[in-house]
Amino acid sequence: MRTDHVAYACGAVLGFLGDRAVGDPRRGHPVAAFGRAAGAVERRLWRDDRGRGALHTAVCAGGTVLAGALLARAARRPATGRPARPAATLGGLAAETALTAAATWAVLGGTTLGREARVIGTALAAADVDAARDALPRLCGRDPQALDTQQMARAVVESVAENTSDAVVGALVWGAAGGVPGLLGFRAVNTLDAMVGHRSPRYRRFGWASARLDDVVGWPGARLTAALAVLAGPDPRGAWAVARRDAGSHPSPNAGPVEAAFAGALGVRLGGTLAYAGRVEHRPVLGAGNRPVEVADIERAVRLSRRVSALALAVTVAGRLAYGAATMGTHQGDR
Repeated sequence: MRTDHVAYACGAVLGFLGDRAVGDPRRGHPVAAFGRAAGAVERRLWRDDRGRGALHTAVCAGGTVLAGALLARAARRPATGRPARPAATLGGLAAETALTAAATWAVLGGTTLGREARVIGTALAAADVDAARDALPRLCGRDPQALDTQQMARAVVESVAENTSDAVVGALVWGAAGGVPGLLGFRAVNTLDAMVGHRSPRYRRFGWASARLDDVVGWPGARLTAALAVLAGPDPRGAWAVARRDAGSHPSPNAGPVEAAFAGALGVRLGGTLAYAGRVEHRPVLGAGNRPVEVADIERAVRLSRRVSALALAVTVAGRLAYGAATMGTHQGDR
């Protein structure tokens, strides 16, 4: 089997465990550095125009993918045409593994997601609504002042569901498919969508390309997340029924399957009226026959998210190794 497949598998596991162990640093996170750079590019390019927005997306996301490809190439130590020495081969494998581990840790956000959700859940359980409202903006863009305890609990569960796909599973899918460039490219696109992909007057046109690209790259991770939530949840039959019936009614093509699967798996009702800064949205209800979300469901959602994330790691690593074994056999057969 080619060393890049082995290096990816080892590096992805190490990076995943690193995220589980320490989460995101409060300062100096690589994604934050990318956000500052993307903001600087935006200040140079911004016009109320889709073409300028597409250029912004191409520069930021394309540049990130290119940087990842150059780093991966440097780690592999280009072949000289002579048989590789064992020491050189092991050195290259170690470098690729370390680079993949660092990239995986940098792009994953599952531990921080669960940590922030639990902070809000603890505050709500203690009836400290003000503390919960202070913490909510770190997790999602809802207007906390417009939400009561039950509505905040629902917002947290919905955010945990959606970000399980965005912050963990989607990155693992693209990492398995494209290695370090896939990992970094997915996080770049997802970050750009969070920065400019919303429907505000400033970004309605400029952010269009980032939002649409995020829909495309998020598609496979969202479907895998939904499928694993069905399998890993306490009620697979109910999760499948709600996901199949309600996923398509959500305005987001990727959040819909994930939130519907979580709603069914947890036996709760998601969706409905949502309050953002300056606007109110009325979304279809997911799992209409289920009970409303309770504060205790925040912890249940976090645990489901962790199970889904671990399964996603296993599935994507196994897929990468299986592909490597299959292609190795093909190449040997062609000799």
